[in-house]
Amino acid sequence: MIGKDSLPGTLVFDRYAGYNKVPCTMQYCYAHLLRAVEDLEKEFPDSGEIKEFVSVMASLLTKAMKLRNYPVSDKAFYRKAAKVKSSIITAAHAPAVHLGIRYIQNIFSENAGRMYLWADDRRVPADNNLAERDLRPTVIARKVSLGSFSDAGAHTRSILMTVCILLKNGK
Repeated sequence: MIGKDSLPGTLVFDRYAGYNKVPCTMQYCYAHLLRAVEDLEKEFPDSGEIKEFVSVMASLLTKAMKLRNYPVSDKAFYRKAAKVKSSIITAAHAPAVHLGIRYIQNIFSENAGRMYLWADDRRVPADNNLAERDLRPTVIARKVSLGSFSDAGAHTRSILMTVCILLKNGK
């Protein structure tokens, strides 16, 4: 449906494997990764190692997501982005005993090519919150109407919502 030719732009997504076939550059969404990091502390509230890791990594992911909105020159942006990126890489490679921490660290180390595009191109967001906000009315409508009762209904809804969103955005 999308084709095989490389698409322009960068897809920022939540690591859902269904997107892996899209022929474009990809950036993992830091908001989704932040939730995974914070969930680690909820699951293991008594672990000092987890608390320290979550404190550091959550702060860095938040900085990365907010950096794009600061009204600074490109030179200042890229300098700050390089520092945040370096700090994230350091946290992702720091020695860890807890398997939960190592799981999160592996996401960063095994997918480095999809982690830091935001630091190299200011136009690429570190999160997909804008897209998620655009989808919110669709999700709410689906929940309020009790969803689709068949695969065909779900397919039809997805097509109609795609058309509506594209028309709304003038594409």
